[in-house]
Amino acid sequence: MSDGRTPSGARQSTLRATNLGLVLRAVCADPGELSRAGVAAALGTTRGTAARLVDDLVAGGLLDEVERGPAARRGRPATPLAPGSRPAGLGMQVDAGLVAVRVLDLRGRVLAERLHEEDLRDSDPAAALSLLGGLAADVLGALPAGTRVVGAGLALPGLVDAGRGLLLRAPNLRWSRVCPAELLAGALPADLVPALGNEADLAARSVAEDAPGRPGPHRDFVYLSGQIGIGGAAVLGGRVMTGSSGWAGEIGHVCVDPAGPACPCGSTGCLERYAGRLALLAAAGVPADAGPGELRTRAEAGDPAARAAVDGAAWALGVALAGVVNVLDIPTVVLGGHLAELTGLLRPRLEEHLARRVLSARWRRPVVDAGGAVPAAGATGAALRALDAVLEDPVRWLPA
Repeated sequence: MSDGRTPSGARQSTLRATNLGLVLRAVCADPGELSRAGVAAALGTTRGTAARLVDDLVAGGLLDEVERGPAARRGRPATPLAPGSRPAGLGMQVDAGLVAVRVLDLRGRVLAERLHEEDLRDSDPAAALSLLGGLAADVLGALPAGTRVVGAGLALPGLVDAGRGLLLRAPNLRWSRVCPAELLAGALPADLVPALGNEADLAARSVAEDAPGRPGPHRDFVYLSGQIGIGGAAVLGGRVMTGSSGWAGEIGHVCVDPAGPACPCGSTGCLERYAGRLALLAAAGVPADAGPGELRTRAEAGDPAARAAVDGAAWALGVALAGVVNVLDIPTVVLGGHLAELTGLLRPRLEEHLARRVLSARWRRPVVDAGGAVPAAGATGAALRALDAVLEDPVRWLPA
């Protein structure tokens, strides 16, 4: 007859699971190479307890023992630990200009990837997702022996209903109410049904985290994802602020001029009509297939049209982002995608606009930084999110 209390065995099992998670996260978060003694010190536990937990994680492939560096101290050698190389996350992305697949391990290393650039505006969702499925099959087939893919994610532009697995609307793709899982059926293993997410939200994770569980250089920032259009995300304490329905961050569709050009979303004067990749190139007189590098070269050489296009984009970004900073009090802006490539040109004028328009700028002036140069950051973020499953419940991935 139960006395209403948790059985001792259950308590011990829960405690062990909690402690295994603490050890795994400590090693993942450390930029160096913790030893068993380092784990004990970091968690405030005995070396014997730390060693037993580490041994379990090493035996299960969630941690690896690695070689000591040349600068290791003399005396009894301590074996450094690193996140395991076997667990991996599959990240995928479809945008108006590309399809990408990337697999990351727990150390944040890219194990395999495929990137295909193509104009997918007005495309057939079935054809585009068939292309994605083919790339994913190629990537999964190229993984090192012993790799265990623990989950998958798919980054999509626009409004995503993650709970129902639906892309509700992607204005630049002209897609509405698309269920990717149905269109990918058969292309992926049955246990890798991808969890959907907004492209900019997931791309922001690639800034917030250098690797699974390891904080990146910024914890509080507004992220702009520059593709054919512009996506956005607000990040506080390393976590994306998704809003009540997961639709927060659509900065690209903030109106900067009601009398401005029509946008595929149905509004007018949206930010991406001035700072989106194709809009910028067209304003500068640069061919659409030339890319932002050509725009940068022309602007740096003093080309009037290129300079005017950059200044116009900086103005529009300043108007939209000042509103975001005034409302959210997050004064760091990180530019991704084509905007990252143009940060050197955009930053001086953009920071001037923000300094003038942001109420608190007198005390804390907003700053603008460039995101990483790796394309398809949404795919990286999707893979990072898939690996959360290991960090949150390592026991699930250990041998029975």
